[in-house]
Amino acid sequence: MAKNGGGCLLVVVVLAAAVGFGYYKTQNGGSEAAPAPPGSEIGGGTGRYVALGDSYTSSPKTGKQAGEPVGCARSDNNYPHLVAAEINPAEFADVSCSGAVTASITGSQKTTNGTNPPQLNAVNQATTLVTLGIGGNDVGFIGFAGECVAGSPNAAPCKEKFTAGGKDQLAAKIDATGKKVADLLKKIRGKAPKAKIIVVGYPTVLPDGEGCWPALPVGVPDVAYLRDALGDLNQTLSDTADQNDAGFADTAAPTKGHDVCTNPGTRWVEGLVATSPAIGLHPNAKGQQAMAEAVQKVIS
Repeated sequence: MAKNGGGCLLVVVVLAAAVGFGYYKTQNGGSEAAPAPPGSEIGGGTGRYVALGDSYTSSPKTGKQAGEPVGCARSDNNYPHLVAAEINPAEFADVSCSGAVTASITGSQKTTNGTNPPQLNAVNQATTLVTLGIGGNDVGFIGFAGECVAGSPNAAPCKEKFTAGGKDQLAAKIDATGKKVADLLKKIRGKAPKAKIIVVGYPTVLPDGEGCWPALPVGVPDVAYLRDALGDLNQTLSDTADQNDAGFADTAAPTKGHDVCTNPGTRWVEGLVATSPAIGLHPNAKGQQAMAEAVQKVIS
C-alpha cells in the first residue's frame, strides 16, 4: 500500500502503516467464493490472470524486481506470482503498484521511479481471473500517522481526533472507499465479462488485546479503535464484493497470530524494523504465501 522511495513504502512515521493496515477482522471465518457471471464459462486459471492492487499486493523487497516501473516495487514472489505458479494461466499480468489508490486502477500513477499506466488497461475480454487488493490508501491511514503516536499506553490521540464532534471520520472514509471499489468492480466486469473477480482483503497486522507499546507506540484505547476501524474496512470490502458478483479472499484469518507483535520466527507481517526480506509493517514471504493460499481457496 505504501508509497515507496525506490521500493519502500514506509516513511519516518512508520507507525501509520501499522495502524493503517493493522488488524482486520475475520470475515465469517473464511473466504467467499466468487460467483460465475450468468451464462459464462469461468476459466479461472486457464485463461488470462490479471492482478491489480497496492503494496500489499506488489510486496516490496520480498523477492526480485518484477516488471516496470521500478517504483512500483513489485516482487516476483508476491501472492499474484504464487497464485499464477499454482494455477498456470495461459497469460499472467501483475500490474500492482506500491502507493496505489482506487484512482490508480483507472488512471496512471506516478512513482518515485517511473509511471505505472492505469492498471485496468491490463484487463481485457480474454481475462478469466482478476484479483483486486485496493482501498487502504483511500482511507488515508498513512496521512494521520503522527496523530497516533502515544507517549503513554493509556493515551488515545487518534480516537479523540477522529471521533471529535460525534462523527467518526474513519468510518465515513471507509464507507466512501467501499463505493469506489464497487465502481471499480463494475468497470472490471465491463472489460472482462467472463472473468472470476476476487477482492483480496488485508492481513492481520495489529494483534488482539492491548498491542505491544512501546515497541509499537500506539496506546491501548487507540489499538482497540483502530482495530475496529480496520476490521470495518475488510468487512466493507467483503460486502462490496458480495454485492457485485465477486469473491472475497479473507487474508486476516490465516495471518492472525502472526502480527507485528509476535516473535520474528512466528511473524508473517513485519514490525517497524523488518527482520526478514520485506518492508516494515508489510507481509514477508510467509505472509504472502498465506495470502496466496487464501486467494486459491476462493478460486477452487
